Amino acid sequence: MADLSGFPITARWPAKDPSVIQLYSYPTPNGVKAAIALEEMGLAYEPHLVTLADADVKSPAFLSLNPNNKIPAIIDPDGPDGEPIGLWESGAILLYLAEKTGKLIGKSAADKHRITQWLMFQMGGVGPMFGQMGFFWKFGGAKMEDPTARNRYRDEAIRLLAVIEKALDGQDWIAVDYSIADIALAPWINALEFYGTKDQVGYHDLKNVPAYVERFYARPAVDKGKRVPDPSGA
Repeated sequence: MADLSGFPITARWPAKDPSVIQLYSYPTPNGVKAAIALEEMGLAYEPHLVTLADADVKSPAFLSLNPNNKIPAIIDPDGPDGEPIGLWESGAILLYLAEKTGKLIGKSAADKHRITQWLMFQMGGVGPMFGQMGFFWKFGGAKMEDPTARNRYRDEAIRLLAVIEKALDGQDWIAVDYSIADIALAPWINALEFYGTKDQVGYHDLKNVPAYVERFYARPAVDKGKRVPDPSGA
């Protein structure tokens, strides 16, 4: 039996089966990346619900694993050289799991680099820009009378969607075959529905992007992973 006692987070979120990957997350666009990847790769894991409330993500227990107080985070009891490893940042987790299993990372070194560039595109562009757009259109920023920030993020979202729309011409997935890049990207595009900004960014005028998102969510592993951990705590 793996010993995870060196990870203080397990005192608050105890592992029922410490021999499997421990997932600490919440079903946000970033959070579902790890769960979907684990489902797609067929890895055994145990989900722990970590809400976005300060009482969870800023607790000493969670900060002991992720000092950046963001979900998701994982502990793999069977890490490199057989030693447990804790990881945070959704993109880093996707890369780690793909390299661990040899799945969803392409068939060649060139494939891996193409997949990685689209993963970075999501991490550095789509996630931050769409997230800020959501803040300025749906949440606290929507109360601001000055539309400068709101329009700035809307326009950048439109530009990024155009990049994706063009990249999907003649292909089902964003890079080579289905990969971790799609697991990173599609949930953030889908967040436009939650933010209520599809009309603002011309989503329905696009052809490839809506079909891509629909194709992604039709996958059984995605359908399961998008609800993990269950926010109801069930």
